[in-house]
Amino acid sequence: MATTKTATLTFRIDPGVKEALRTAAQRQHRSIANMVEVLIRDYCGRKGIEIHEPETGESNSGIKNK
Repeated sequence: MATTKTATLTFRIDPGVKEALRTAAQRQHRSIANMVEVLIRDYCGRKGIEIHEPETGESNSGIKNK
């Protein structure tokens, strides 16, 4: 699987919410950043919001597209 560059997102949240996020991430054996991504993807999926994935230059078979 090819990796893509990630974007930086900086925001402020209530310390209690941050602690809850940290706890949720630990329970899922995830980083905080990955937990935020999982939560956003879950929300978008439930609300019918499409997430446009960047092109990696490879198909599912691992052969580069022309």
